[in-house]
Amino acid sequence: MKRTLPTVAIVGRPNVGKSTFFNRLLGHKLAIVEDTPGVTRDRHYARAEWAGHTFWAVDTGGLEIGADEPLAQAIRSQVEAAIEEADVIVFLVDGREGLQGMDERIAEELRKSGRPIVLVVNKLDKIPQEIAQHDFWELGLGEPVPVSAGTGKGTGDMLDVLVSHFPPAVEDEEDEALRVAVIGKPNVGKSSLINKLLGEDRLVVSDVAGTTRDAIDTSLRFNGRELIFVDTAGLRRHSRAAEGLEFYSSLRTERAIERSDVCVLMIEGTEPAHVQDLKIAELAWRAGRGLIIVVNKWDVVEKETNTALEYQRQITERAPQLRWVPFLFASALTGQRVQKVLELVLQVAEERQKRVPTAEVAEAFRQLAERQPPPHYRGMRVKLLYATQADVAPPTFVLFVNHPKALTDTYLRYLRNAVRERWRFTGTPVRLRLRGRREEKTR
Repeated sequence: MKRTLPTVAIVGRPNVGKSTFFNRLLGHKLAIVEDTPGVTRDRHYARAEWAGHTFWAVDTGGLEIGADEPLAQAIRSQVEAAIEEADVIVFLVDGREGLQGMDERIAEELRKSGRPIVLVVNKLDKIPQEIAQHDFWELGLGEPVPVSAGTGKGTGDMLDVLVSHFPPAVEDEEDEALRVAVIGKPNVGKSSLINKLLGEDRLVVSDVAGTTRDAIDTSLRFNGRELIFVDTAGLRRHSRAAEGLEFYSSLRTERAIERSDVCVLMIEGTEPAHVQDLKIAELAWRAGRGLIIVVNKWDVVEKETNTALEYQRQITERAPQLRWVPFLFASALTGQRVQKVLELVLQVAEERQKRVPTAEVAEAFRQLAERQPPPHYRGMRVKLLYATQADVAPPTFVLFVNHPKALTDTYLRYLRNAVRERWRFTGTPVRLRLRGRREEKTR
């Protein structure tokens, strides 16, 4: 079952402490914080968690309604997009300065959104003695919640209020359906690929980069399975996506990855793979999703002997984990090898769900430790006591070790590679979880 995480947009006029508040939600510093209004121009979003609720937090720029400057207008466009994307809005105001005319104008705009609004009064360091928050009842947005983002005071009570507004978790109706996110940079042929698979032009195809801004679901049946393809907006580097609405398209794409079972990463074969291609692959890999790489426009590539193998080698040298990912050299325009995508999706989905009997796992790891013993730890012998596969999607193995800290990244790489050689798990990450007497780590 897949669930879409709620999205919380942090909105307010300049210099009310939105980035400090954002960092407080995350528990670490991500956004740049400075006393100069307008510092937040690049958008930031990240996962936050409170009391078992995980959500996306989105930091926005200072909103100045009515300002004519190009930067202010650009920020307003992005804030409006954030509001449209949000499930809940945090309206942040400055308790030290008190109620301002711009706060009233922003409140008026937020009411039109129809979204739940949590009014948070920031910079109140003397909670619970503070009374300055009561001035903001005048905005008509419900009870003002006092906090100090700088010190963390009041944050817990505010988060309790915030998560109470989250929509109920919605589970996918299609229990047996496979969700396939088609991902990649803008204009690499994602929509064309899906159209070719569907046999009709169901999605808009254009040569203009960024035509697709939303994630769009389309389904088909193949070999008795329902596949739901999600055509996503192209992922650019965040420094570029910060201008205009592409930032929010990137957020939608990451949410599509989160809800998928298998990701199809499209790369343009007429040029070498870019760093951004590898970063997108890493997003899917870290999320534990199955992955297939489709090198598109292969019909127009000048080929010599082993051209495809050389292209694949160049990528896997830069990102070794992709050695276990199937590559398909195709053309979404002509349909060359496109149907092979469906076969690979089913294959990778099956590998992602593969479970190995415990006795076989335990014996395999015993032999691996015997063949190459773990390094000693503080002069003591390190033993792999037991091993079992604890989960699927992605395959996860638990290793019981007397000294988990002794297993270095190099040794874990040896174990992971041996797992691949024995059971393959094509196109899916493999996770190793170390468990000792008092600790557990995932590597």
